[in-house]
Amino acid sequence: MDKIEKYRNIIKSLLAEYAQIRLAYLDEVENQLVFDEAGDHYQLLRIGFENRRRVYYCVFHLDLINGKVWIQVDATDVPIAHRLEAAGVPKEDIVLGFHAPYKRTLEGYAAA
Repeated sequence: MDKIEKYRNIIKSLLAEYAQIRLAYLDEVENQLVFDEAGDHYQLLRIGFENRRRVYYCVFHLDLINGKVWIQVDATDVPIAHRLEAAGVPKEDIVLGFHAPYKRTLEGYAAA
């Protein structure tokens, strides 16, 4: 299996694992996985209602760009970058896309 296919499988597996987490106070909110393998875009969304208010937000958005995993959005307390590393993605292949370019390498991750 080549590196890109390995990264696709890791991303899909991690997002599917997170999608199984149901927040008790959000009983009318659904976790929705969006996988665009042709464009290498992967998202976990929360969609529904909480106390009559619309809930729609992106928990994770990851892209594969030039052989690297770009984390565009991570709305969790435990960074998915750490989970990617534990699953076998080296720091030099992880880009914290939600940070400005000058900040990306401060934690040892790739700049681009």
